[in-house]
Parts: sequence; C-alpha cells; structure tokens
Amino acid sequence: MFEYLFKFFITFIVVVEPIGVIPVFIAMTEGVGEPARRRMARKAVIISALIFMLFALGGGAFLRVMGISLDSFRIFGGLLLFLIALEMVFARPSGSRTSSTEEEEAMRRTDISVFPLAFPFIAGPGALATILLASSSAHDPLLLGGLLVCVFIALVVVLVTLYLASPLMSLIGVTGANVLNRLFGVVLGALAVQYVIDGIRGSFAG
Repeated sequence: MFEYLFKFFITFIVVVEPIGVIPVFIAMTEGVGEPARRRMARKAVIISALIFMLFALGGGAFLRVMGISLDSFRIFGGLLLFLIALEMVFARPSGSRTSSTEEEEAMRRTDISVFPLAFPFIAGPGALATILLASSSAHDPLLLGGLLVCVFIALVVVLVTLYLASPLMSLIGVTGANVLNRLFGVVLGALAVQYVIDGIRGSFAG
C-alpha cells in the first residue's frame, strides 16, 4: 500500500506542477498586493480540493454509469499525461490546460482564484485523470483515505509554493523553473507510458 501511495503522490505532484504555476500566477496577479494574492491562492486550493474530492469519491461510479472500463480510461489517462509530459520537457505553454484565448480572458480578471488558477491550472485534466484512475482502483476504504491524504499534502505544497511565489521566482528564475519542469516531465512521461502499458495489458487479459 505504501508503495502504491508513494507512486500516486509523485505522479500527482508532478502533474499538478506547482513550480510551473508560479510564473503564470505572478504574471496574472501583477500589481496585486501580497494579501490579496495569498487570498486568491487559498481560495484556489480550497476549490481544487473540492473538485478532487468529487472525482475521488464519484469518479468510479461515473465510469460505471457511462460503461467505460477502467483499463480504457487508464490508456486515455496515460496518453493525456504523456502529452502534458511532452509540454513540460519542451517547456511549452500547456495547451492541455488552457488555450491562448482563455489565458487572455484570465489576464483581464481581477480574481483568478477560480479560473484559471483552481481550474484548470491546479485541478487540470491530467490531475483529474490521475486521481480518478487511482480512486477507481482503490477498493479498500483505507487505501482511498490514503489517496485523499496524499492529495491534501500535495495541495499544501501547492499553497506554500504560491505563498512564496515571488521569492521563489527571484531565486530560480524562469530558466530554473523550466529546468525543474523538464526533469519532472521526464518522470511523468515514463509513468504515462506505464499507464498505457497497464491499460493495454488489462484489456487483453480481460
């Protein structure tokens, strides 16, 4: 169980990509005071937690109602995570999260806590697919509780990162953030391929 939870936590924290959110957060809150910036960060994390909770508790039932097998979703989730990993490795803007039109709209907003910070930057498609896959496979309530604890810890890391966005950006710079994201992207890419392999293997075994 510990190995499963550790793997999930690493995958989840890489997909949420707290370091990659820093430049976007700073750019979209330019001219905003630190208290207001931190208030938006708290609100975004709380909303993200509610979204993750909804997917963790109801995701498996949703797949069953739609007649989607877990292995099919595992293959799709792996492909989605692989696309995100490629964007991270090549340090490209994440088209899997927002389009350029949506980013332009977000720049005009005074409060970005709900959109685009909570969704889709924190609770993005990759993170939602990851938690849905993990929770659907967790038939033990204790394991499901462990997954939720991992999500909570990851969100605390995101909140601390957003709180320290300005000093962290000054310390590592854009180049440093891109280097870290590239390293995380390599790890995520390998995990994504494993998801696809497991999904294909499970489909053929079934």
